Amino acid sequence: MLTWKLRPWSLDDLESLVKYADNLNIARYLTDMFPHPYTEKDARRFIKMSQIDQPCRIFAIEVNGEAAGGIGIHPQGDIHVKCAELGYWLAESYWGKGIMTGAVKEMTEYAFDKFDILRLYARPFSNNTGSQRVLERTGFKLEARLEKSIYKYGEVLDELIYSMIRV
Repeated sequence: MLTWKLRPWSLDDLESLVKYADNLNIARYLTDMFPHPYTEKDARRFIKMSQIDQPCRIFAIEVNGEAAGGIGIHPQGDIHVKCAELGYWLAESYWGKGIMTGAVKEMTEYAFDKFDILRLYARPFSNNTGSQRVLERTGFKLEARLEKSIYKYGEVLDELIYSMIRV
């Protein structure tokens, strides 16, 4: 039986973060800010960065006692100050088990409770059908398809924009 929870990142997560994040099948669905290969240096930098903001904005997804993914909200600025972007990833071995659907639900509630935002959005790539299903299952609505707006690993892809509005 899989058990999971969201919690802040810790330097104790260094080994599991590198183990799970160093996966081309994860990096291919994320911006180039998520490096591949994913090294211990990358993990140290990420964990330190995740610990800066209060309230916490970036959480580890702990599965069976081990950090196996991450989820975070990224509040925007300027004229988009009432918006935040949702980003997430999960170890490939846990895909399709409902963990990310639960994590997105929990993080959405947290985002609207802790931050003065009206709109939460996510931008999955058009080839990431798993992420699209997660967003649809959790109540996000597809707002837009930006055609041929992503270039990743030699492939041109569409970017999708899903959002949820505070009710």
